[in-house]
Amino acid sequence: MQTKTLKLIPLGGLGEFGMNCLAIRWEDDIIVIDAGLMFPESELLGVDIVVPDITYLVENRAHVRAIVLTHGHEDHIGGLPWILSELKVPVYATEFTLAYVEGKLEEHQLLDEITLIEITPREKFTIGPFTIEPIHVTHSLVDCVALAIETPVGVIIHTGDFKIDLAPLDDKAFDLHTFAEYGKRGVLALLQDSTNVERTGYTPGERAVIPRLDEVFSQAKRKLFFSCFSSSIYRIRIALDLARKHGRKVAVVGRSMMESTEIAQDLGYINVPPGLIINPGQMRDFAPEQLLVMISGTQGEPMSALSRAAVDNHKHAHIDAGDTVILSSRIIPGNEKSIFRVIDHLYRRDAHVICDDGSNGLIHVSGHGCQEEMRLLINLVRPKFFIPVHGDYRNLKRHAGLAIETGAVEHAIVLEDGDVLELDKNDARKKDKVTSGRILIDSGSSIDVVEDLVIKDRRILSEDGIVLAVLAINKRTGKVEQQPEVIMRGFGGADITEQAREAVLRTLDGLSTEQKADYGTVKEKVRGELKRLIQKTTGRRPMIMPVILEI
Repeated sequence: MQTKTLKLIPLGGLGEFGMNCLAIRWEDDIIVIDAGLMFPESELLGVDIVVPDITYLVENRAHVRAIVLTHGHEDHIGGLPWILSELKVPVYATEFTLAYVEGKLEEHQLLDEITLIEITPREKFTIGPFTIEPIHVTHSLVDCVALAIETPVGVIIHTGDFKIDLAPLDDKAFDLHTFAEYGKRGVLALLQDSTNVERTGYTPGERAVIPRLDEVFSQAKRKLFFSCFSSSIYRIRIALDLARKHGRKVAVVGRSMMESTEIAQDLGYINVPPGLIINPGQMRDFAPEQLLVMISGTQGEPMSALSRAAVDNHKHAHIDAGDTVILSSRIIPGNEKSIFRVIDHLYRRDAHVICDDGSNGLIHVSGHGCQEEMRLLINLVRPKFFIPVHGDYRNLKRHAGLAIETGAVEHAIVLEDGDVLELDKNDARKKDKVTSGRILIDSGSSIDVVEDLVIKDRRILSEDGIVLAVLAINKRTGKVEQQPEVIMRGFGGADITEQAREAVLRTLDGLSTEQKADYGTVKEKVRGELKRLIQKTTGRRPMIMPVILEI
């Protein structure tokens, strides 16, 4: 009788968009699928990135065998430096994904410590008790795979991010055949991307943007600026092909755009004729109607090339009246303000801005499948258990309902980060929970974790300001040598400065000599009195910091 169970433990990506990370455990062997990050909401002041809490993996470090990646987007690989700094395990990924990973690990001085292993669609490999077959899927990035994982209790399939594009630009179509083969043999569980579950129909293929972009290229009278996600290799290829067709030289501007274009050229995903791409410094040698500028910054990132060009603060990219700027990307929720700020600046420069103008034809298509593609894959695979992944809770719940409606699924199970799902050949049940959550990172020269207390302090400073009470106390006599200085910043409390100073003096006068010798007591008494005064007179709760100068 089967007593051992397979454990699926999501550590990120179930209950939020981004931060995708899933642990799969059989006895003493754990593999991890993806290691993503997410970008912080506006209330996480000063935080650069958010990564999953990997306490469970660290506690079981002796059992973690490898990290296997589905593709190279930041929400699937961005947390690698953080995880690999704790766990020195091999990383398995396709050729293009590994090129991104190498750059990321080199930047964090981890490349020499980590073994990188290339995987290829339809070529199986084994890690401990798991035999894994990568299956080619189409997405907005190249070289993406789903993973069919043979375990002692059955096959589980993780789709990664996908849409079903049967005519992609690289002619590597979505591998429906292999999914169907697994469906015939029997699949225990399917974990499927939920991103676009609220959209009906099918997602258009990448070629759908060509007619509208071709029209824009033909109508542009001056310089053309083209911005898309730097990882959208298909979109970059389309822009380069159209530039060649319409007789424009191409300058690539922005670090991420340059890196992606170079990697895609090196690996053969983009073939650039000699002389098509010029150095940004050569732009002045060509007439405006002969130029296409591929520029990064489609999400309005403050220091991106497009943001700087929009305010005429870029060394090479100058946007003039009559130039055309194409934003070939979607607006990521939360980025609306920064994107529209950049668009406003572009309009101030009298540029012609083209963003998501679906009424005249597509200039952007999603990389994620819609409802009909989800149904198609579910009907091909016909899993015993269905587990939606990648999305907010409402996406997961709706996706589970869609799976049951197909009639091809016996059970749909909605998991959240930290849940432990135990599977055997016949049954699946939630058992237990492990530590999960998010780790806030300030990424400067090193990777620094930002504690919740720090965020709380930053929020207080941003909303209610700070009060400094500076006291000069004679160490020998305990006497206050001069009038206390009270400094208020971040709120309109200047008119109560004198009252605050008097309150500090009263507090000090009420302390015994022994209490004055204990600076901890002095600080707490002063803080308490100022807190009461400021709250009573202004209704604010600023951060109050008494500072004692010994004399």
